[in-house]
Amino acid sequence: MGSEQRNALVAVVLSGLILFGWQYYFAPPVKNGPIEPTISTNVENAKVGAPTGATQNIGPIEPVAASIYTMGKDGLSVDFDSTLAVTDFKNPQAAFKFQDTVGTTQPMKIEFDFGTGFKALPFTKIEDQKFYNTEYDVTLVTGLNDKGVASFNLVSTKDFKYRFVFKTEKKKLENGQQRFFAFYTDTLNHFEPTDEDGGDRAIKWSGIDFNYHLFSLYFEKEPTLIYKNGLDSTFVMFSNKAEKTLSYNVVFVKKEYNYLTSLGHGLQHSVDFGVWGFFAVWILKGLQFFYTFIPNYGVSIILLTLLIRLITFPLQYKSFVSMKKLQLVQPELAKIREKYKEDPQRLQKESMELFKKSGANPLGGCLPLLLQMPVFFAFYKVLYSAVELVDAPFMLWLNDLSNKDPYYVLPVLMTGAMFLQQKLTPNTISDPVQKKVMMFMPLIFGFIMKDLPSGLSLYIFVSTIFGILQQLMVFNAKTERTPVVV
Repeated sequence: MGSEQRNALVAVVLSGLILFGWQYYFAPPVKNGPIEPTISTNVENAKVGAPTGATQNIGPIEPVAASIYTMGKDGLSVDFDSTLAVTDFKNPQAAFKFQDTVGTTQPMKIEFDFGTGFKALPFTKIEDQKFYNTEYDVTLVTGLNDKGVASFNLVSTKDFKYRFVFKTEKKKLENGQQRFFAFYTDTLNHFEPTDEDGGDRAIKWSGIDFNYHLFSLYFEKEPTLIYKNGLDSTFVMFSNKAEKTLSYNVVFVKKEYNYLTSLGHGLQHSVDFGVWGFFAVWILKGLQFFYTFIPNYGVSIILLTLLIRLITFPLQYKSFVSMKKLQLVQPELAKIREKYKEDPQRLQKESMELFKKSGANPLGGCLPLLLQMPVFFAFYKVLYSAVELVDAPFMLWLNDLSNKDPYYVLPVLMTGAMFLQQKLTPNTISDPVQKKVMMFMPLIFGFIMKDLPSGLSLYIFVSTIFGILQQLMVFNAKTERTPVVV
C-alpha cells in the first residue's frame, strides 16, 4: 500500500477519532429528564393596581405595582402590565410553566424614546384590546390568534425610538439543557445570560431559550437593531431610527419543529441542528413520516436507516466491488511484497500497477464510512435537539431514545457488529501500528457511544448489520474470480 494511500487512511481514522472524541468530551450531556405536562387553562380577569413609574435604566427588571391586563381564548392567555411588560403566558402546547422557562416574573419590557431618553410608558385600556397613552398620543391594539401568537401594534402621531430589554437568570439542568438568550438573523445566535457581546443586525426574532421551550419576540418586518448582552443578565436591543409605528409579536411554545415552522419568521431555527441542519431536518421529517404509520420512534429509526442504506447502495456497491477485487488480488499482492520487501519504491510501484490492472481501490472501504458521517452527526443533533424524541420509548428497557442505553446493550451489539464487518472487509495495511489502530477502532467507537443517545447506537447497529448483508451479497455474487497475474 503506497504512502499516499496510508496517509489518507490514517487521516480518515484520525479525523473520525477527533470528531467522535470532541462529541464525547466536549458536547453537552445528553441525559434528558422527562417532560411532565403542566397546563393551566384558566384565564385571569384584569386586575387593577397602582400605575407604574417610568424607568430610565436597562439594569435588572424589578417587578412593579401596575395594572395587569389579560387577553385569552381557548386555554391561551397572556398577561402584561400597563407598561407592556409581559408577566405571564399560558399555552396548552407548552409543557412547562412560563416562569420556569424564563426564570423571572418580568422577562421582557419595552421602553420608548420621544427625544428625552428611553422610558417605559403607561397605557390605559380604552376598549377591548385597545389601549392609549395620553402623554405622547400613542395607540396600542393587541390580539391573540389560535396558534398562541400575541400581537402588539402601536401607532403614534410623533416619531419615537424603542428598545426591548430581556431579563433572566443563568441556569443549567442535569440533562444538559441551559438557559440562553437567543436571536436569529441568517444564523442562530446563543448567549449565556452573563456573556458580553454586542453589534447591529437585522433581527428576525429574539428571546429566552430553555429546556426545549422558547419565549420569543418577533417582528412582521425585521428591523436592523443594535443589541447588547450584559453581565447583569440582560439582553437589550434598540432601534436607531425614529418611526411612528411599531408591530411585534410574542410567543411562548415548546420547540416542536413543525409547530414552529407553522408560525413562520424562522422560529424553527431555534431547534439548533448546527452545521448538519440540512441533513437533520430531513432525518427528522423521515422519522415523523414513519411514525405516522408505526407510532414508535425506535421502529422509525430502523426503517429510516434501511431506506438510507437502499438510497446510498449504488455508491456503496462500487465500493464493495472494489473491495472484492482487492480481496481477489491478495495472493498476488503478497508475492509482490515478498519479492520487493527490500525495495520500498519498487514495492509501491508494483503494488499500484496491480491495483490499476485489477480495478481495485485500497481506499474503497472508506467510502461507506464517509457517506455515513453526515447522517451520523445529523442523527445525533436530531436526537439531542428535537423535543419530539425526548422520552420516546422503543422497547423493553429502552424508554428514552434521546438518552443513553442504561445497560449498554446496544453499544455492545454495535461494537460486535463493527468487528464482524471489519473481519469481512479486505485489509491491505502492512504496517503493524496501523493494523492495531484499525483493530481497536470498534472498541474505541463503542466506548465513545456508550454515553450517547441510545437512538444513535440503534442507528449505527442497524446500519452496520444491513451493510454486512449488502457486502456479503456482493462478495458472493457470481463474478470473475480469476486472479490478476503480474
